[in-house]
Formats: sequence, structure tokens, C-alpha cells
Amino acid sequence: AKRASAHYITAVIPYFGWARQDRKDKPRVSIGAKLIADLLQTAGISRLITMDLHADQIQGFFDVPVDHLYASNIFIDYVKELIEKKEISHENLVIATPDVGGTKRANTYAKTLGVPLVICHKLRLRANVVAEMRIIGDVEGKDVLLVDDIVDTAGTMTKAANLMMENGARSVRALASHPVMSDPATSRIEQSALSEMIFTNSIPYTKGGEKINCLSVAPMFAEAIRRVVEHESISDLYSM
Repeated sequence: AKRASAHYITAVIPYFGWARQDRKDKPRVSIGAKLIADLLQTAGISRLITMDLHADQIQGFFDVPVDHLYASNIFIDYVKELIEKKEISHENLVIATPDVGGTKRANTYAKTLGVPLVICHKLRLRANVVAEMRIIGDVEGKDVLLVDDIVDTAGTMTKAANLMMENGARSVRALASHPVMSDPATSRIEQSALSEMIFTNSIPYTKGGEKINCLSVAPMFAEAIRRVVEHESISDLYSM
């Protein structure tokens, strides 16, 4: 498009690749998210529209405008539908995070819905392997909503869900923006204590599963694209 003399090039990337490699947390580790940002800019993008970056600071890797949308706008509406259908109770609702790193994200949901927050503290042996997990907060008799940005192997999410039920939770559902869903994620979810696993279609998911529910981000991105093209404000799309 750049070679064809395009005046303006907008990259629409619902799931930003290498987003988890956003910092140098040990020696000799590359910052992959910065590399992807450099590649996109060198290729010639004028703007980026994306959703639920693993870390907000990734926006700073770009020298072009970044529109960072939030799947929470879709999830909150879905949670309110569950409350209206009486599948969960607002009085018993608790927001939980499967790890300390997602506390800020989960706290936003808790404040918006006006419910308490519970945190899971985990100790990892290595990448994708959780050695130990503990709950900080009370979940007895509660309808728990676990909130995360990415589900990869689903080890952390299902371990947290099982732990919630062992500690007396009435039900456990999980919300996650991006379904990476590496094997054996689907079977883990189906065999876990989760009542439902809800994510968006930011990454195509075709493996199915009785407990899995996929919500579309197409209307939200379509509206963002329309506003960018027509030079309208998109501030109210950042409601969370």
C-alpha cells in the first residue's frame, strides 16, 4: 500500500503479536513487542487499532497514533445479561484475577460492576507451569468471574477456577480477551470447575467445547474504523 502511494495506512490488529514479550525480565531476553512495532512502522503504517494489549506501555513503542480498544465493553454487557437472566446474582458476584499481574484489569471490572475483588497469587516453576496458587479474599458462596487478557494453555485459569470451588464458591466463570488456546487448553477447560469460558474472536477459534462461548469484536472494531475514516472522536469507545 505504501509503494502504491497510499495517503494513509491503518493497521487493524485485534490481537497484537508478541505482546507478552514486552520487557526484559532476565538477561539476554529480547523485547519482541518492540520489534513488531518497529516492523509495522517500517512497513509504513500511519495508525494502529488494536485491543487489550498485554501491557499498556506497548503503546509507547510506537511513534504513530495507537487506538487501544477494550474487550471489557463487550464483556460487561454480557455479565449484565447473565444477571438479568438470574444465572448469577449481583449480590453474590465477585471479580477475581488468576494472577497478581492482572489486578489492575480486574479492579476495573470490580469498580464498574460495584462488586468485591479477589486475587490469586501464583508461583511459577517455568513458563506455562504453575507450582502453587493461593486465594487472597473470600469466595465462599459467591459467583466468581475470573478476568484475564490471554488464555494460552488454560493451566492458570483452570487451576484458579478449581481452587475457587474448593474454597466454597457457588459458581465460576472466566472472561478472557484473546483465545490463544494452545493444546491441551480446550480439554482442560471442559474438565475444569468452570461453568463457562467466555472470550472474543480476536483470534479465530474452531475447536468448540460445551463450556466455551465466543463473543464478536467486529461491531466494536467496525465503529472504531468508521470514526477514524470520518475523523470523528473515538474517546467514548475507551469507556474502560
